[in-house]
Amino acid sequence: MAKDTQRALRNQVMYSVYVRQYSEKGTFKEVQKDLRRIKSLGVDIIWLMPIHPIGVKNRKGTLGSPYAIRDYRAINPELGTREDFVQLVDQIHALDMKCVIDVVYNHTSPDSVLATEHPEWFYHREDGSFGNRIGDWSDIIDLDYTQRGLWEYQIDTLKMWAQIVDGFRCDVAPLVPLEFWMAAREAVKQVRPDCIWLSESVEPVFTLGNRARRMTSLSDSEIFQAFDVSYEYDIYHDWIRYVTDEITLSAYLDKVNQQEYTYPENYVKLRFLENHDRPRARFVIPDGLCRYNWTAFLYFQKGMTLLYNGQETENIHRPSLFDKDDIQWHTGRDVSPRLSRLAQIKRHPLMRDGSYAVRDGGNGMIAAEYADGDRRLVGLFSTKGKSGIVRTDLRDGIYRNLLDGSSVYVESGLISTDGQPLIFEARQETHE
Repeated sequence: MAKDTQRALRNQVMYSVYVRQYSEKGTFKEVQKDLRRIKSLGVDIIWLMPIHPIGVKNRKGTLGSPYAIRDYRAINPELGTREDFVQLVDQIHALDMKCVIDVVYNHTSPDSVLATEHPEWFYHREDGSFGNRIGDWSDIIDLDYTQRGLWEYQIDTLKMWAQIVDGFRCDVAPLVPLEFWMAAREAVKQVRPDCIWLSESVEPVFTLGNRARRMTSLSDSEIFQAFDVSYEYDIYHDWIRYVTDEITLSAYLDKVNQQEYTYPENYVKLRFLENHDRPRARFVIPDGLCRYNWTAFLYFQKGMTLLYNGQETENIHRPSLFDKDDIQWHTGRDVSPRLSRLAQIKRHPLMRDGSYAVRDGGNGMIAAEYADGDRRLVGLFSTKGKSGIVRTDLRDGIYRNLLDGSSVYVESGLISTDGQPLIFEARQETHE
């Protein structure tokens, strides 16, 4: 873990914006018009997916992937001007939010500025042609970080953008050498001492496959030396296996608990139900009550919460990376008030500093808890959306559900739930 990572990041909510698909016009100006609504969700940090010009050569779809970047130091004119971008960031700051941008440093488009000006900075096949090592990424070519000139250019670029934004979400960061990221972090401190570093860390099967090809592929334990936050892809596939009934709830929760003793004490995971690379939450969890429980657990989990634009209106369709494919904002399914309340609960100090543990409460019920001394924050989440009872060591009494103010009854070492999520404060029972 980066030694200066702040645990307060665990209390924060990040909102991912795909500018092209955010509105019909797909511009910075249209996003700026909606900032107050985003803020009302309890958002602390806005992450803008790549803002740079997109390559034309080998382009996928009609517009191309924003992750096939042509020029790291320019603004995609389809989204607006540099001035439009700066105004957007200024307004984000004016509303007391922070802004991070995507950094895609493993690869560029085949017709990028760097491919033209510095072909020696790229990976080459045996025949000398440009190439990439991930077969289906046919619209990009890989960079070669054995070239020290590339390091200087990339770090200078980060320092340039750090004069405007508050941090970076680094695409497939594990495929870039750890030593580069550590050098970049130290250099950017000169410009923005409190820069936020988020790693799109990768799934275990991807890491093992890459290492089998003798590629750089950093584990989360390595990536945490340079980054403040990493994706929870280390256990995402276990979550999918649970919701598809391939493994038990206990097996999934064992993986959650394992993070507590695997990573440094101040680790921060990015918790999500959906993102631009994975199916929408409504697709994976069709039942509304089950989805509410998983959403409440999402916010309760130790780490930073991620919302992907359109999640608040429960979109079922994930926008294309390659064509114009607007988010649907008028679905009749707006859960914004619920997310706003969860964001308020997310500020609870025990979620920053408390010890954390989860267990299988039986009947598909997750029993989760933060503790610090005799103070406890308890969460019960019915993953099947069913009523039931859960054993507890809490003293008998009536507690208050922080989600809606309703009463939570504890009697004879049991908690009764009607299938709605519960989050409440309690004190540890003491014995003389």
